[in-house]
Amino acid sequence: MANPKTSPDWHPERLAARLPFLRARAALSMATRAFFHGRGYMEVETPALVPSPGAEVHLMAFESRYIPHLGQGRERRLFLRTSPELAIKRLLAGGAGPVFELARVWRNGEASDRHAPEFTMLEWYRPGAPMAGLMEETEAFLRAVWPGCPAAPFARLTMAEAFARHVDGLDILATIRPDGSGDAVALIEAARARGLPGPADEDWESAFFRLLLERIDPALGAHPTFLTHWPAPQAALARRDAADPRAALRFELYVDGLELANAFEELTDPAEQRRRLVADMAERERQHGPAAAWPVDEDFLAALEHGMPPTSGIAMGFDRLAMLVSGAPRIGDVQWLPWSG
Repeated sequence: MANPKTSPDWHPERLAARLPFLRARAALSMATRAFFHGRGYMEVETPALVPSPGAEVHLMAFESRYIPHLGQGRERRLFLRTSPELAIKRLLAGGAGPVFELARVWRNGEASDRHAPEFTMLEWYRPGAPMAGLMEETEAFLRAVWPGCPAAPFARLTMAEAFARHVDGLDILATIRPDGSGDAVALIEAARARGLPGPADEDWESAFFRLLLERIDPALGAHPTFLTHWPAPQAALARRDAADPRAALRFELYVDGLELANAFEELTDPAEQRRRLVADMAERERQHGPAAAWPVDEDFLAALEHGMPPTSGIAMGFDRLAMLVSGAPRIGDVQWLPWSG
C-alpha cells in the first residue's frame, strides 16, 4: 500500500481520495457554462502569454521570453498572465458583447491552503450593467451552482459602513484626499487613537489592509457578503463613485471568511486609466525593484481610446468556488494535479 504522504498526486489512492471533490468541480464547470450560455454570454479564450500580465502592484508574475527561430517576430520579454482582464476588455472594445472565460492564470510565490501559483479564474463582463446589477447576477449564479447556498439574500456592506462598525467608528473616507490618494498620516493617527498602531514606516495602503484583515474580514461571518464602495486608492481599474469620488465602484464577495470574487464598474476613460497604470507601475518598481516591473499595456489603452462601452466585470476564483461547492478543505483537493513546491 502506498504511503499517502509520499506517493505522487496521480497515484490511485491519492487520486481516489480527491475524486469526490474533483467530480464536484467537473459538475461545477458544466453548470457554470450552462448558466452563462443561458444568459446570452459567449465563452472566449484569450492569450496566456502576454507582454503585460496585469495591473496589480503586489502580484508577482512568471516571466518567459519569445525567441524567434523561424524568422517571425522579434525577441521579447513575456509573462504568464495573472488575469485575463486586460485582454477581455480589448474584446469588449471590439464589440464582443457579454463574454466569460474560464482562464488559467499564474501568480508567482502564492501557495497555501487557499492559494496556488497556477489556478483557474472565472471572469465575466456585461456591457451596460451597473455594479448593483452585477451583484444581483453574481448572487443568481451562486444560487444556480451551489446547492448549499443560503436562502437569505446576500448581505451588502459598504467599506465605510464596515470600518465604522468594526473599527470603532473609524471614518475611512475621511482619510482620502480630493485627488483620490490616501492620507497615511490621517489613517495612522485614527488607528492609533483606537489602540490599533502599526509599524513605524506604515503607508496608507498597508494600514488599510492591516485593519481590513485584522478587524473586518473576521467580522463578516459565514453569510455571503458583498463588501462594496472601496476607498478610491483601491480603485485599480474601477470608476470612482460620482456620488462620492472618495469611493470606487468596486465590490468583493466574501463567503465564510473566504474572499471569492473581486468586481468593478469598469473605468473607461483612457487618460485616467493611463495615469493610474503609470502610477501603479512606478509604485511596483519602488516596492519590488526594476526587475519586478513590466510595461504598461499599450494595446489595452489603445482599446480604451477606441472606446469600451460602460461595463461591469468580475473575477471569481474558480478553484475557491469549487472548494465551497464541494466542501474541500484545501485548494489542491479540487485540482487534478495540484502544485507541489
